[in-house]
Amino acid sequence: MSGAPVTQVRRGELPSKADILEPRWVRGVLIAIALLFLTLFLFVPLVSVFYEALKKGWDAYLAAIVEEDAISAIKLTLITAVIAVPLNLVFGVAASWCIAKFEFRGKSLLLTLIDLPFSVSPVISGLIYVLLFGAQGYFGPWLMDHDIKILFAVPGIVLATIFVTFPFVARELIPLMQAQGSEEEEAAIVLGASGWDTFRRVTLPNIKWGLLYGVILCNARAMGEFGAVSVVSGHIRGETNTMPLQVEILYNEYNFAAAFAVASLLALLALVTLVVKSFIAWRLNESVADDARTSE
Repeated sequence: MSGAPVTQVRRGELPSKADILEPRWVRGVLIAIALLFLTLFLFVPLVSVFYEALKKGWDAYLAAIVEEDAISAIKLTLITAVIAVPLNLVFGVAASWCIAKFEFRGKSLLLTLIDLPFSVSPVISGLIYVLLFGAQGYFGPWLMDHDIKILFAVPGIVLATIFVTFPFVARELIPLMQAQGSEEEEAAIVLGASGWDTFRRVTLPNIKWGLLYGVILCNARAMGEFGAVSVVSGHIRGETNTMPLQVEILYNEYNFAAAFAVASLLALLALVTLVVKSFIAWRLNESVADDARTSE
């Protein structure tokens, strides 16, 4: 039985890269499988969305985009992201600063709580807010007495979105800050810099690309969130429908052209996010490599 030629390596010598590489046909098969998988499960569905959206022409596509309910869904999606992302930005920076720079009791618990939205279904997180703020919930009667509406309104949508997106910024910054250590901040404080000046002039330049990376991911998830928002929104057309919910309603009404038109906007957002994310990841790797060379 013949196989790939094996290069003999002398005792005491480390094998070269050519000695341990698999045969060329194995690499070709693996690459072909990966490309086939990406084509079937990513590229073809993405192309299908734009094809179905534009199948009836540009006039029908634009009419579906500028329709009143679609415009309302787009506005609500943007409003939700504009509120949720900055709040998650503040929380992520504060949490990562505390975890990476200080030792305190409850640090492991805080890390666990940050990861909680990753392990809980978005639908369950939406139900949590129903139990808290619903008419029969813990705070429901008090909210009704004071004419405060959270569920089936914009505040509930924002709260649900914040819950499912708040780990993204923190999880990008924590390992980055831990890897950089605290020597530079300590030196700045010894030289008389205030806490804000230390953060603005020392910490922020070191984490800016990781911070932007986390914000991009947080924004993409906020604008595309479906499960939690679906539970707390009430599906009120023109009022509490975000873009993903609008796509669902249009599809269930067999208005496929309009559904795919709105879906194409989300797909376009995903493509833009991918390009920006790739650029930021490249810049982040360059920054880490520069720091490593500087430390040497």
